[in-house]
Amino acid sequence: MIDFEQIKLLSLVSDTKIVFLVIDGLGGLPDSETNKTELAAANTPNLDSLAKRGICGLSVPIASGITPGSGPGHLALFGYDPLKFTIGRGVLEALGIDVELAENDVAVRGNFCTVDDGFLALKRYIDF
Repeated sequence: MIDFEQIKLLSLVSDTKIVFLVIDGLGGLPDSETNKTELAAANTPNLDSLAKRGICGLSVPIASGITPGSGPGHLALFGYDPLKFTIGRGVLEALGIDVELAENDVAVRGNFCTVDDGFLALKRYIDF
């Protein structure tokens, strides 16, 4: 990792605007019927437009073969050492909505969903 003093020496002031889009969690396997991943099957006109007008690439923010947690992985994209900054997603999300955390607080992240008749009908055809 480059330290922040080196980054200051390398940075330039510019009027250029940058969109840094991190699409996390799209590493799914191809569907057995379509042989497409979720991303390949998705309708993505806005992402396609951004990709055509921008520069696309892949990044290995940690090191090849090391799978970090999501929190350290995201911080590594911005130059933080993921072995030193082992912050969890709960803390990141709490800070993202301005929750003040004290030293002994625990912040937990969760996903929520609603189960409705449409979901139950779909469940008959797909084994969850």
